[in-house]
Amino acid sequence: MRVPDPSCVVWDEIAAFWLVLWLVTPVGLGGQLAAFALFRFFDAAKPDPVRWADQLFHDVDLAADPAAWRKAGFGIMFDDVVAAACALLVIAGWRFFQ
Repeated sequence: MRVPDPSCVVWDEIAAFWLVLWLVTPVGLGGQLAAFALFRFFDAAKPDPVRWADQLFHDVDLAADPAAWRKAGFGIMFDDVVAAACALLVIAGWRFFQ
């Protein structure tokens, strides 16, 4: 595909959301839907920590940097893991104050 972050590849979102589901269990369907909505919000809206993670590896020079593809691959996953962590922090806070 020769692009650092192809939009047709979504395994990064799938893996990050499975991490969220694994860490919030046991929850029912409503809890899973809330976790999904929170994760998608952080992944799509990209508030500050997620935006920072998303932009961290966007400036790699694919022609000059021999490690550019590894950096781009890490960057693809990193912003989704940060979005998952943000969703988990909100869920943890909600559980704590409930």
